Amino acid sequence: MQTVRDALIGLADDHATGALRLGRIGTLYLVDGRVTHAESAVSPAVEDLLTACGRISAHAVRQARQAATAQRPGGERLISQGVLTRGELELCALGALLDAAYFLLGATVHRPGFQPGARHWLGARWHLDVTELSRECERRRRQLDQVWPSTELDALPVVPVGRVPAQAVVLTPLQWEVVVGADAAATPADLAHRLGRPAYSVLLAVRQLAAAGLLRLPKGRLPAGSGVPPGGTTGPLPRRVAGTGAIREAVTGGLDGSKRSCRLPQATANPADVDLLVRLKKALEALA
Repeated sequence: MQTVRDALIGLADDHATGALRLGRIGTLYLVDGRVTHAESAVSPAVEDLLTACGRISAHAVRQARQAATAQRPGGERLISQGVLTRGELELCALGALLDAAYFLLGATVHRPGFQPGARHWLGARWHLDVTELSRECERRRRQLDQVWPSTELDALPVVPVGRVPAQAVVLTPLQWEVVVGADAAATPADLAHRLGRPAYSVLLAVRQLAAAGLLRLPKGRLPAGSGVPPGGTTGPLPRRVAGTGAIREAVTGGLDGSKRSCRLPQATANPADVDLLVRLKKALEALA
């Protein structure tokens, strides 16, 4: 067994170009030892993100993919046809790369396969060093743990509480999409594909909602270490550790005129590191 991170480091040292096949969990594409694309079964692909927001049709994507060649990748075709601007394509591709890499780099696989010379159909005008990519994935992992220090909800169906324990709550647009899209059967990964949103962003929103007390465990699930015997119906979520999450207190007035505090999810910026995006912007400008 080998970790994906170790496999990438070895390929980076060899300045390899090709595709690292990870079986059903995904694929990483490299050019000269630097990662240009990442595809994970957990996160939507770059074309799914583009079509979900309505910026491009699925038909245009299929045409570009079928016509893609080594000399003229599908991304160049979309740009030349005026379907997308170069900046739109590159920023979306980098966002999808960061999203998928988060779920891939921590994985362990049995005999990962490397296909030399293989390239992604969109092309490779963008790339990230393995060290930089690993650092961003670690930052994202720490951010999740600060919001809600438990992976218990990451693979379970998202189930909002039936009654909000406050007079008012403030949700970010993505948190609202998650609440509306939750059907007590879809996991965070399912919701990401359904909403056409980055899987990491959806997972972060789910943990924020959990920390705010707005989610509950699905039926038949009990919190880890609860000591309750099997057979219960709906278990409460474990209490969040104080001081470890991005939750702010808001004061609301009770029906009796008294003041009380309620937990509200904090409105956060894009989960991508601002410093990293600045460096990416400079790199894109240099390529232009």
